[in-house]
Amino acid sequence: MYVSQETTEQTDSRLRRVIAAAELTWHEGPFAFYEFPVEAFPTSEAERGLAIVRDNEVWSVLKGAGPEAAEPFGLFSFHFQDGLDNSGFVGWLASILKRNLGTGVFVVCGQNSRRGGIFDYWGVPLAMRNEAMSLLKELRHDLIDDSREYAGEYSVH
Repeated sequence: MYVSQETTEQTDSRLRRVIAAAELTWHEGPFAFYEFPVEAFPTSEAERGLAIVRDNEVWSVLKGAGPEAAEPFGLFSFHFQDGLDNSGFVGWLASILKRNLGTGVFVVCGQNSRRGGIFDYWGVPLAMRNEAMSLLKELRHDLIDDSREYAGEYSVH
């Protein structure tokens, strides 16, 4: 993990390079969280789950959503380029999404040493998936454009 001492502008510039270089994948279909009592986790869920986390009471499995899903999500993921400092990325991008789309997100992180280390799965309300796709496409395109001048808080319209 990197520890950076930098100004807000330096952080923004660094994270703009990170998102431009990251591998972004949009996952097809809706996803949802399903809960299981901590003492009775069905092991078959491990094969279907994209992410599995727990607290003191439940196992929470993120997987493809069925029609009964109360809160379906659109899902995308980032694998980061090895050697780029991506510290602060989640807060930075979550703020951009909130500012531009008005929605919060959830993020589940994992580790794959062969693909650059930490990777992130991001969820947005399914109804916001297309807007999030457009925003990220525009954001990544704008950030790759070296002629764009830093203008403080990043916003996409």
